[in-house]
Amino acid sequence: MTGSRRGTHRGRCAALLTAAVAVSLAAAGCTAGPGTKDDGRAAEPERSHSAAPASGPVLAVKVDNVRAARPQTGLEDADVVYAEPVEAGLSRLMAIYATKLPERVGPVRSARESDLELLGQFDRPVLAFSGAQSKLLPLIDKAPLRAEPADEDSAAYVRDRNRQAPHNLYLRPDELLRKPSGAAALTTGFTYGKAPAGGRAESSHTVRYPSASFTFTWSDSRDRWLVAMDGSPARTTDGGRPAPATVVVQHVTVRESAFRDFRGSNSPYVESVGSGRAEVLRDGRAYDATWKRGAAEDGTTFTTEDGKPLNFAEGQVWVVFAGRS
Repeated sequence: MTGSRRGTHRGRCAALLTAAVAVSLAAAGCTAGPGTKDDGRAAEPERSHSAAPASGPVLAVKVDNVRAARPQTGLEDADVVYAEPVEAGLSRLMAIYATKLPERVGPVRSARESDLELLGQFDRPVLAFSGAQSKLLPLIDKAPLRAEPADEDSAAYVRDRNRQAPHNLYLRPDELLRKPSGAAALTTGFTYGKAPAGGRAESSHTVRYPSASFTFTWSDSRDRWLVAMDGSPARTTDGGRPAPATVVVQHVTVRESAFRDFRGSNSPYVESVGSGRAEVLRDGRAYDATWKRGAAEDGTTFTTEDGKPLNFAEGQVWVVFAGRS
């Protein structure tokens, strides 16, 4: 796709997303029921996942993250994992795949309104989810993405009979994408390369939600951050540990959305467009940063206190959205 065509497309996408958000606001008040050592990454030239032409779409999968859903499958192969607050103070994950497609991902759960804004940074992403509130479905249909819910006739989804519903739905990614699209599809705005000067040594960092938590502990032997969730070490179904190279704690505005779950709890809306502060964890150190995302079709930039790009370490990135304090 040429730059001019991509610009036209992104403008159209932005208009669609703006329209979707407008419909949402109009509906306000409505209710409805793994780890190898890095190989000289500091010596590599800085690069960005922002403006390179994509060879295809990313695959975004909504992944369950309550205790009954663990251990999850396929998280270790994601390029980016977003952690977001949902109803009742719990958390949910969105795994983004561009460079590798695992055999299965899951358990898969439902979409939320703020997912549409977050996914606006990608070029026609494929969104895999178990379903959504009936009043949210029109917004998903209008959003600039390819929606792939778990319809009964979809060959992309399977149920694991050894697990209880609703924590037993799994995606077969190769039924939605024939091959990975490649790193160029990751138009996140992130830059990768040599670590900035400064920072502070940090062996562990915890982010708390009202009913959930994430702890990232630095492992010198793996050169990665080991993930714990709700106080227990996170595991994959093959017995491994999720271990991102970079962790971002991004402080955002979290407000009420126009939607509630069947219990009447409001679905939080995470505002991923705007600016604010963040902590970036890499190489056993923490760096204070400023994040900025000008519009839904843009990626997010992270800069140091002197305004320079804050490079991430090569490898998987986890972004944990936390409320502003």
